[in-house]
Amino acid sequence: MSKKEDFAKHITEGYSSKGESITLGGAILDGEALLDAHVKIPLKTLNRHGLIAGATGTGKTKTIQVLSEQLSSFGIPVLMMDIKGDFSGIAKEGEEKPFITERHAKINIPYSTASFPVEILTLSEQNGVRLRATISEFGPVLFSRILNLNDTQSGVISVIFKYCDDNKMPLLDLKDIKKVINYITEEGKDEIEEHYGKISTSTTGTILRKIIELEQQGADLFFGEMSFDVEDLMRIDENGKGYINILRLTDIQDKPKLFSTFMLSLLAEIYQQMPEKGDSDQPELVIFIDEAHLIFNEASKTLLEQIETIVKLIRSKGIGIYFITQNPMDIPSGVLAQLGLKIQHALRAFTANDRKAIKQTADNYPTSDYYKTDEILTSLGIGEALVTALNEKGIPTPLAATMMRAPMSRMDILTESEIQEINNKSKLVKKYSELIDRESAYEMLNKKITNIEEEAAEKVQQKAPEKKQSSDPSTASVVGKSVLKVLTSATFIRGAFGVLSKMFKK
Repeated sequence: MSKKEDFAKHITEGYSSKGESITLGGAILDGEALLDAHVKIPLKTLNRHGLIAGATGTGKTKTIQVLSEQLSSFGIPVLMMDIKGDFSGIAKEGEEKPFITERHAKINIPYSTASFPVEILTLSEQNGVRLRATISEFGPVLFSRILNLNDTQSGVISVIFKYCDDNKMPLLDLKDIKKVINYITEEGKDEIEEHYGKISTSTTGTILRKIIELEQQGADLFFGEMSFDVEDLMRIDENGKGYINILRLTDIQDKPKLFSTFMLSLLAEIYQQMPEKGDSDQPELVIFIDEAHLIFNEASKTLLEQIETIVKLIRSKGIGIYFITQNPMDIPSGVLAQLGLKIQHALRAFTANDRKAIKQTADNYPTSDYYKTDEILTSLGIGEALVTALNEKGIPTPLAATMMRAPMSRMDILTESEIQEINNKSKLVKKYSELIDRESAYEMLNKKITNIEEEAAEKVQQKAPEKKQSSDPSTASVVGKSVLKVLTSATFIRGAFGVLSKMFKK
């Protein structure tokens, strides 16, 4: 048996699957793609998460497109977090070109064009399905971790949530929790101390600063109602294809805190709501997180621990998470160890540090009798990648340099008019377009403060000398109104600017 025949048998046996599988492409040996050595990934193992890495321009986006198309074809919905905005073309049918025909002939995979059902989602003011969540849904623990609070500050957040629960005050958006912080620092200080203990104003001031930092990244658009229902990510169209939900993040690339806040809240909600699936035949949902280093570079230690925990647990719910980045070293080792599928496009070695990183990357892959991994990492062409996955028994497959198949959909972005066309047809855009601002902690505390002011004004009037009240009733009325006006103005200033003014004085 020749080396080529031996290798083809090695790949075919290593990537064989009894159940349904997706085909990524054909294996390469000595720079040549083999006709029948197809690299296939069992649907059953796609909830074991994955990594798609490689230098800019090596074909990562097209690989995600191929994976998403294959998943959708099997009725598996996809959520794609699209930082660069270059993924939307999947909604339109592709065009067969000579280089595509030639590529597919080399790997002996038939080629056809197709389009796929798409929803455009947004966290900002861009057009699309608006994603929101309430503060209450986050809960005190997750909200504290998002803000990177210490134990003392987290304790105060727990008190705030408990106070609002006890008084049936919904915490819906950031203005609600800011109002509560102002209230427990000023007008409600005695009430809080009596029932929940003393709270330091320096602690509430620190918490408020961190909330304002989050708000400046656009979180005020994210927190509120109506909340997004994760079940709306799981839809199948009339042709049995899973919806590909594209979250456009082009305008928040410089706001990683908002991105990580959304991602963590979404994963936590999916984990809480989805039933246990155990060892199912295919995933319920696959999530692709583009430019994943933006999350990990800015994440605190506690946030990283939370992400790692959710990644470990969420696969039992049938959810697969795939991180896309330039270098595998961008992913924390605790998360990297959880990733069953690795698709590594070419890396470039321009410096000594680059060469060192390539050697470290090579160590993350199974050893092979057919490749020198560190060498092939720098010689892969565009649309080629090293692949290793898990077979149906959970055993790593052989390392395969792979010529990836081409996407069936458009390999370019949609125009603004095409995006608008999708949004106009979307039921979800209509469902989530309305911003609901029902009575919550902000309004309820304002009423409470008004009552306090009115009671204070009445006490002032009652203490006024009897002769002044009887001599000129109109004067008493004017005095009462003046006192009320002063009290109202003072309280408003404290309420709106109290903690902030203390912050800036410091």
